Amino acid sequence: MNATDRTPADLLGSALSSDPARPLVTFYDDATGERVELSVATFANWVAKTANYLQDELSAEPGDRLALLLPAHWQTAVWLVACSSVGVVADVGGAPAAADLVVSGPDTLEAARACSGERVALALRPLGGRFPEPPAGFADYAAEVPGQGDRFAPYVPVDPHAPALAVDGREFTGAEIGTAAVELAQLPERQRVLSALPYESWDGLAYGLYAPLATGGSVVLCRNADRLDEDGLARRKEAEQVTLTAPAAA
Repeated sequence: MNATDRTPADLLGSALSSDPARPLVTFYDDATGERVELSVATFANWVAKTANYLQDELSAEPGDRLALLLPAHWQTAVWLVACSSVGVVADVGGAPAAADLVVSGPDTLEAARACSGERVALALRPLGGRFPEPPAGFADYAAEVPGQGDRFAPYVPVDPHAPALAVDGREFTGAEIGTAAVELAQLPERQRVLSALPYESWDGLAYGLYAPLATGGSVVLCRNADRLDEDGLARRKEAEQVTLTAPAAA
């Protein structure tokens, strides 16, 4: 892989050109029984809509900082690559008070209110469902994004050497993300990776999104996997044709 000067958005564009129908993110939530599979094309469509929403509706610009208060989830993966598309710094678990805008799940809304900029909330319901009633002071992502455009072009070219991601006390430029993820995971090409790691760690992001994206692979992303017994996990690996499992968190 040659990821020099290539951001996660660039890597997604390459995947879309080469094999749009292959699975990219398969998500399980073992608390709800949810399973969602997104091909490269479907994932890219969600990213385009979210990036258009960021740029046009939220007026986000390159260099803005977005506090991302979401768990390991397919919609979190979408937001991470959408931020890369616009040039916004995704600060995973970052302080809302220090951010230009915040994206929150249903469990972090109170903390997210510390952000003085735009606030977006995700219900994280099965199939990307809306909140029954939008939380006060927040836009409901599921209500706002479907009507956005299916193609995205940034108003300002994204600098691959500008900060793009902050996580776990580390900061990466857009060009560093894919390379650093592959170096950490030591991932051969076209692996089907199962990860139950949280997204608030660099390891979780590397195994759970960036390394598979950079190497032509895919990820089976498992939330609440502690509810799955050994037999259930073995059956999932077999059914999903998993070729590599992310190591457990230290």
